[in-house]
Amino acid sequence: MAGEIPDLHAEERTGTGKGAARQARRDGKVPGIVFGGDVDPLPINIPFNTLLTRLRQGRFKATLFNLKVEGHDDVRVICRDVQRDVVRDLPTHLDLMRLRRNTKINLFIPVEVVGEEVSPGLKKGGVLTLIRPEVELLVTAGEIPDHITIDVSELEIGDNVSISAVTLPSGTKATIDRDFVIANVSAPSGLRSAEDEDDEDGEVEVAADDVEAINVED
Repeated sequence: MAGEIPDLHAEERTGTGKGAARQARRDGKVPGIVFGGDVDPLPINIPFNTLLTRLRQGRFKATLFNLKVEGHDDVRVICRDVQRDVVRDLPTHLDLMRLRRNTKINLFIPVEVVGEEVSPGLKKGGVLTLIRPEVELLVTAGEIPDHITIDVSELEIGDNVSISAVTLPSGTKATIDRDFVIANVSAPSGLRSAEDEDDEDGEVEVAADDVEAINVED
């Protein structure tokens, strides 16, 4: 059930305190600390470019990582804080928290679509829009689903799939309480344009009738 967890490579940092942290930054690394899990905190360094790339990919704080540090067992971690330079907005320090397998965390899970080939709405030329390619769920660290599935096989034009229609994996739940829409099937652009033109023609006709009625009364 668990999806592929990305690796995050780091090295153990020798020495602690501001001096060791400044030296790490001069060496092109970002100092950090790994805490939690009923073991001693582990000071680490991560290559600056590696961390910056991860941050720019987005949702760094909502991604579970498999932390690999030479000389230590791999451990699942999630970022709890990234400190940044106030002027350049570049990372200067990060805090990672170890997770037990039964720890509950919020993660964005990809959405997989099935039934497109038989959907009546799509067969009529409708357009499927995946409003939420990922859905944030409360999951267990040891049982992370690699995706959730939505079925569009019965959708007509104008129909949608909301979170209440999705069978979520056991032990997970959406972090948003309301019944939000994940995907919908809308009319093709050509049909929408024709309907808009019909609406405009109708408005013109009504306007003309109103003018005639006014002239009669006068």
